[in-house]
Amino acid sequence: MSPENRAPGRRERNKQAKLDRIVAAATELFTQRSVDDVTTQEISDKADIGSGTLFLYVKSKGDLLLLVQNARYAAALERGLAAAKDAANALDAVIALATPIVECNRAPIDNGRTYLREMMFGDPTEPNRATALSVVERTQQAVADLVTQHTGRDAADAAVRAQVISSILFLTMASHASPEFSLPHVVEAIRRQVAVVLPPHGPAD
Repeated sequence: MSPENRAPGRRERNKQAKLDRIVAAATELFTQRSVDDVTTQEISDKADIGSGTLFLYVKSKGDLLLLVQNARYAAALERGLAAAKDAANALDAVIALATPIVECNRAPIDNGRTYLREMMFGDPTEPNRATALSVVERTQQAVADLVTQHTGRDAADAAVRAQVISSILFLTMASHASPEFSLPHVVEAIRRQVAVVLPPHGPAD
């Protein structure tokens, strides 16, 4: 049996089980309260591990938030891709794609703000940050694909527009990370900006 096909041993299974409990505990607590209000001891207690064990898996609460939110963000992207399939034009498709991502980033709002900060300015060597950035790249590529599909623009043109739209999405989420802004308000702010970036017609002459 090749190393790739070998079943994980007991030690690997135990490590994965602990990681699963940590993620489940953190997900529950971060859904209820701000990451700043959750202590590492609470996470350890809920995960039924020693307080020191937690830091064998993550380096900080910010790193743990990345781990938790990356999975939620990826799931939101999949929901957005499904919703975008029914859109009649590029603008509607991009907004359908973006809406679940915005909603994910606001649950709760404080954690969404922290997630964006960790993603943009965190340790570049951390795997969880790299995963976050890879999901952003997938989102940007999905936008480029939608632009090409609905407008006929070539890949290079669509990629540039997608990069600008990605910046709009994340900057607007960051600048509207406050309870005073509702989800529809944030989505509409994104929509108005994206409408300027997208071509009004089909393929360029």
